Amino acid sequence: MDEAIEKLRHLPFEDLGFACIDHHRQIRRGFPEVIYCPGKTTDHIIKIFESLASKGNNVLATRAAPDVFDALTSTGKFPGARYEKMARAIVLEQQELPASKTVLPIVTAGTADLPVASEAQVTAEIMGQRTELICDFGVAGLHRLFRHLPNLQSANIVIVVAGMEGALASVMGGLLSCPIIAVPTSVGYGSSFEGLSALLTMLNSCASGVTAVNIDNGFSAAVTATLINKKIEANSE
Repeated sequence: MDEAIEKLRHLPFEDLGFACIDHHRQIRRGFPEVIYCPGKTTDHIIKIFESLASKGNNVLATRAAPDVFDALTSTGKFPGARYEKMARAIVLEQQELPASKTVLPIVTAGTADLPVASEAQVTAEIMGQRTELICDFGVAGLHRLFRHLPNLQSANIVIVVAGMEGALASVMGGLLSCPIIAVPTSVGYGSSFEGLSALLTMLNSCASGVTAVNIDNGFSAAVTATLINKKIEANSE
């Protein structure tokens, strides 16, 4: 009874003065609130991190600078926390979630798209998804992709990360029977307009079943793909 009261005490949220932590999100959506670090002070990030971690859930902080991770670990409270450099994410795994039955492929058009793809991978994995990162298969050398088609065609959903003209998502949409979550990146020369070109290409795709998230938003793509995959797997039981 005492444990139940303690868990319910801060539900549905905890007011820290500078932030209201949504402890009920785990119950509503199956995954706790995630910390978006840009714009927050290091002190605020640490206090939010502490609040989320105190409930025993996994914690994810996105777009975190290395010095934020150093400050967090210097408190000595989170020995299990790790910094994913490519994804720019801080990860604390306190619960081992059941692994997905299927693999979520994350395909990049180029190596320069890896930071965004890595953010998607880290996010999906902390939500219990098994992932496969397939790198550097853009339309400039599309033949490189064909050896992966059998695995891609068996997936429930695929994340495609591309900058420049962003054409890879449309190509994948024409080859696969599953939904495509397209992630435009800010990779490219001046006329790519920091990812706007890729975003518009993906929004205007003639291949049906392609849905685009915001520029560089690997996090949102992973959450969307995970929610869809969980529904598919639950209905197949």
